[in-house]
Amino acid sequence: MADRPRNPTIIDVARLAGVSKSVVSRVVSGRGSVGEETRRRVLRAAEELGYVVNAVARAMVAHRTYTVGAFVRDAATPFYGHLLTALQERAAFHGYRVVTATGSGGFEVSDEYRALETLAMLRVEALIVCSGLLPSEQIVPFAARLPTVVAGRPETHPSITSVYCDEDEGGTALAGHLLGLGHREIAVITVAASSSVTLGPRTAAMTRHLREHGARVLEIPGPHRETAGAWATEVLRHPEITAVMTPSDRHAIALLEQLRLRDVAVPERLSVTGYDGIGDLTTPLIGLTHWRQPIDLIGSRAVDALVRLLDGEQPPDHHQALPGTLVIGRTTAPPAG
Repeated sequence: MADRPRNPTIIDVARLAGVSKSVVSRVVSGRGSVGEETRRRVLRAAEELGYVVNAVARAMVAHRTYTVGAFVRDAATPFYGHLLTALQERAAFHGYRVVTATGSGGFEVSDEYRALETLAMLRVEALIVCSGLLPSEQIVPFAARLPTVVAGRPETHPSITSVYCDEDEGGTALAGHLLGLGHREIAVITVAASSSVTLGPRTAAMTRHLREHGARVLEIPGPHRETAGAWATEVLRHPEITAVMTPSDRHAIALLEQLRLRDVAVPERLSVTGYDGIGDLTTPLIGLTHWRQPIDLIGSRAVDALVRLLDGEQPPDHHQALPGTLVIGRTTAPPAG
């Protein structure tokens, strides 16, 4: 006996229309905002496949808001600003709106926690957390109530899905670049892990790799850019230092400004590295040597993971550590002499 043909599903329609399952749900339910061209494509695919909406499923879908809450620590910075844009664009592709709460970069942990509480009270269906400060233990209670993804930082808590760039790989690659140029006396602007779960691990990876390969490391506490003048003064107290590694491109720019004020040539006297490779600071006019994070991919993968959780599925990788790229600019060179 021949097998009975399988009835087409919402997944079949989504595949044929080239959209997500959530977008198809929104079209067939008649609720939420979907572009007219997308709506027509979905309807054409449904008609071609002979897809018939399940009445029970449609009733369940009708009670959804298709709204995601996103907390971003500081949207004014290139990293968080570009990450937020990537999140919003990918969410729109899946048929979701994003409600955003953002701090000024000076929020305390308690402020960030309250911001998440506010988003949850707005009846969002899920949360995306983008913060290098808020500890995992403060996020877990929200993950127990709503599908939650942490984007843009290392996260290993078993209850939280995350997508981020591998900080250890980036810090190690930058350190290896300086070692390969011949630098053996290197200053690192370090950040404590308690101050940032992104800057902390990357600067720790820098210092660890340098020392493992025989370099002498001068650790200078960061991370505030306002103290860049003090960093420059401290580095220049040690004439044997030939390179300085900073936690981010913004820190690198702040240090470069201070070195220029002191007539210190870069890279002839000191090589300088940054980290992030996002936005205007990637311009060849500056030519920073840095580790470039795949910010668009982090944002899109985070939303994809969240949509799978909303659809009752598990993402293929609970914690996705994405590779970055070493970009060699004109702020690094072999040490003089």
